[in-house]
Amino acid sequence: MMKERSSGSHDITIRGFTIDGNREGNTNVESGKGYHNLIHLKNCQNINVYNMNLTSNHGDGLKTDSCSGIKLHDSTIYRLGHDGLYASSCSDIEAYNNTITCRTNSGLRLYNSNRARLHDNIITSDGSGGAGIEIQKYNSPVMDDIEIYNNVIYKTARVGMWIFGAGSYPDSSADLHIHHNQIYDTGTKSSSIIIGGIISDGFNALIENNVIDGVYGAGIVQKNVYSSAPSGSGYVLTLRNNIITNSRSSSGGSGCGVSNELTGTHSFVLQNNCFYGNEAGNCKNVQVSSSDIKADPRYADRNNHDYHLKSNTGRWNGKSWVNDGINSPCIDAGYSLSDYSAEPQDNGGRINIGAYGNTKYASKSGSAGDQAAGKVYDNRLREASPEAVFQNTSFIDIGGMSTGRYRDAMWFDLSKYETSAEIDNATLSLYWYYPAGKTRPEDTVIEVYRPASAWNPDYVSWNKRDRGIAWKNPGGDWYDKNGVLQGSTPYATVTLKSSTLPDNKYYKLDVTDLINEYIGGKYVNTGFLIKARTENNNYIAFYSMEAGSENQRPKLDLKT
Repeated sequence: MMKERSSGSHDITIRGFTIDGNREGNTNVESGKGYHNLIHLKNCQNINVYNMNLTSNHGDGLKTDSCSGIKLHDSTIYRLGHDGLYASSCSDIEAYNNTITCRTNSGLRLYNSNRARLHDNIITSDGSGGAGIEIQKYNSPVMDDIEIYNNVIYKTARVGMWIFGAGSYPDSSADLHIHHNQIYDTGTKSSSIIIGGIISDGFNALIENNVIDGVYGAGIVQKNVYSSAPSGSGYVLTLRNNIITNSRSSSGGSGCGVSNELTGTHSFVLQNNCFYGNEAGNCKNVQVSSSDIKADPRYADRNNHDYHLKSNTGRWNGKSWVNDGINSPCIDAGYSLSDYSAEPQDNGGRINIGAYGNTKYASKSGSAGDQAAGKVYDNRLREASPEAVFQNTSFIDIGGMSTGRYRDAMWFDLSKYETSAEIDNATLSLYWYYPAGKTRPEDTVIEVYRPASAWNPDYVSWNKRDRGIAWKNPGGDWYDKNGVLQGSTPYATVTLKSSTLPDNKYYKLDVTDLINEYIGGKYVNTGFLIKARTENNNYIAFYSMEAGSENQRPKLDLKT
């Protein structure tokens, strides 16, 4: 219906109106054969299509051939006869903020095109059509700079994303980055073999921080379903920080989490994914990783497709931060080298698994909400017993000796204090009794830091802060007074000289600044991490909360 005046046209803007292809009034032509594309441009540059309503035709919404600099955004595309966007042999493509309902083929499609960003789109169907997003390669054109992210794809008739190649080409010429997408309930035409969350054939890809839930067929599968498979081999999908749950078996495919039907030429690498409730099991013909989690991810509200993670210390509900009664095991459980800097404090120093990992809406760290009101917890962290939990000993200890280093995690309930309260003075008192009658080769400089994540007193150890959740740094992760992770400026300190003998009395640390940060809501209360500045030849011990005499136990005195 709309095309360029002459080949080589440039700086084209199409915006702000409706094109209705009157499909029902054109019954003499077949959909998908190129008839009545709403906008069809060839050999053009700098195309900007936005605020459009493209509806009801037999062809594509925006078809571009051998074009560059293409933008399609902030538009509604409804029940077309082919693809919403079909970019063939194009470059520099961006499609975003579109709402697309498929009827015959896909929502967004790239063929032999490169340098593309497909993001922040909502794609579904009315019960017919194809994939939400389709990426197709044939022979030599390079497709190695394509990013697909922040899309919501749901209830498409076939697969959420379909990625495939054919012909002959080096595997390095086909590479994608797919991240932070939500794909759910796709493959409603469940008898088709082109169903699932993501199908890939003939591509390498990094697929990370996606949620794939309730799809028909496999969550992610490498298989050939259309054209002949490419002649090459060595194609690898790296799956990292994804949650794949509740995949459903049907006549079109088994409900695996991850499946490889091309084991001779294709492979997977799995890193820190979460699998749960997949009907046909988590993995088929795929090497399971010890870093993966097999547990309920504890979505905020699966029935309403809210895939935020439940947290006792802060979950975004779309309007504000709320606290849940339980924590997701996917919090702070992602790949150790993944960036987590966009997550809000306290972020635990490690990325969350799932679609909100490393975003400003990532659920906050920890299990402090599980700690009972009025309780005090103190746990020893012993390097020589890195997996052991020391919760009920009569002492806590810091410093070092030949057998290793010693630290402590301690937590006091502060819930009775209003956030508006200003604490004039907060003192942590520890009762020193050991080594009785002995000096030490080195001074013991006691330091107090803020644990970077909430920790569970039932499971905390030198290596772990909760059940199955490791500290990023063995011995504990902490922030110093300047907010530096693993920093060296303590909130409080006191020095016990090497020549001083234990004198069975309390030593006091001024923790006023940290307590005010907790009560004022700047940080979630994660307690204290107590250690010695240097940890060699300076071992000492204090009585713990399990000491026989109440007059020897740790105390936190607050004055308002």
